[in-house]
Amino acid sequence: MTTVDSTVRTTALTDTSSSAAKKTDTLGRDQFLKILLTQLQNQDPTNPIDDREFVTQLATFSSLEQQMNMNESISQLNKVMSTFVAHQDPFTTYVGWIGKEVVGKQDDKEISGTVKSVKNIDNEYFLYLEDGTKISPWDVTTVGEKS
Repeated sequence: MTTVDSTVRTTALTDTSSSAAKKTDTLGRDQFLKILLTQLQNQDPTNPIDDREFVTQLATFSSLEQQMNMNESISQLNKVMSTFVAHQDPFTTYVGWIGKEVVGKQDDKEISGTVKSVKNIDNEYFLYLEDGTKISPWDVTTVGEKS
């Protein structure tokens, strides 16, 4: 079986070096199948692969396939969530500030207070503090829990 192992290593090295354009260092499903087929084709007829070893290799392949599918699903979910967050209405964020303490600068004066409400006036958002002060969210530097 030493001959098969060296053949498999040579095949694996040849496959990865010929695909230098690929950026991954991981063993993909196609490479795994090529190695498995090479191993089967080059096995010693007088000493074939042990059934348990073959089943272990197939289980490894199945596990690899499931992990790759899960990685792809997580990647797609990440893209969807990133798109959602990028297109989220800022009003939702500002409403989350109601009841929170904000600190900001307006006309070179520091303003602080608890957000009482949020209003959209002509597509521009404003925070109204408990003392009646109106401040643009763009002027807010800190948002925190009410002290």
